[in-house]
Amino acid sequence: MLRAFPALRVLAVRAGSRLCLRNYAKDVKFGADARAAMLVGVDILADAVAVTIGPKGHTVILESSWKSLKITKDGVTVAEGIELKDKFHNIGAKFVQDVANNTNEEAGDGTTAGTVLARAIARDGFEKISKGNNPVEFRRGVMAAVDAVVAELKQLSKPISTPEEVAQVAAISANGDSNIGELISTAMKKVGKHGTIIDGKTLKDELEFIEGMKFGRGYISPYFINTEKGARCEFQDAYGYSTDPSPGLLVEEMHTDSRNLTAVVSVNNSDRMLRPCE
Repeated sequence: MLRAFPALRVLAVRAGSRLCLRNYAKDVKFGADARAAMLVGVDILADAVAVTIGPKGHTVILESSWKSLKITKDGVTVAEGIELKDKFHNIGAKFVQDVANNTNEEAGDGTTAGTVLARAIARDGFEKISKGNNPVEFRRGVMAAVDAVVAELKQLSKPISTPEEVAQVAAISANGDSNIGELISTAMKKVGKHGTIIDGKTLKDELEFIEGMKFGRGYISPYFINTEKGARCEFQDAYGYSTDPSPGLLVEEMHTDSRNLTAVVSVNNSDRMLRPCE
């Protein structure tokens, strides 16, 4: 292992008439030593994630920085909760964390399987490179194998269409919980493939269907109240604008529409938006 000392960096921090300088050292490793150190981190993270795989997988307890505990069976959550003390071990763990995060973003599931595959590829790749194989050629072989597997999986897969099939797939993602699978199937049946589903914070599993959209804010002036009870502002068959135009443009729209402009959603400058409505 080499310890490299980069040039002094001037931080321009003055205490009276003294100029403070700081020097940062970098630990540098090469070859088999570096690969072996990173593989230790890969194995530590993969071992922690792999125990959650499948319907009979185990749960993992994570401790946060503020000492609270989190019990989970989600692979990507376990991966994100691991931080290793040794910097080279942690580099290897971060590589596998990236695999889990990318899998979660692209597919939404399968992060544990992706982590297990990443460990296998890393082990085999490090071993072959240590024996003199070309790393570029090894990567090409891995990518060719990925293309072949993806093509075969597409041939074996079939689209789901019925609520029963949706419930089955949802139950698998919910660790075999058929009740959650049925709730998700019912929700997708109501909102469709392009609807929005928001996690609730209640103590029991339930489904609430809301038509339209909900905003965390209401009217910006009590003068908009038009109901006798409830202090609400209600409109039927109304135009809705979600924009932040200049006041002049808004006034022009209000005067030229065949129907009255009744609902305006403004992200910023609520006071500026209120003046044209007077």
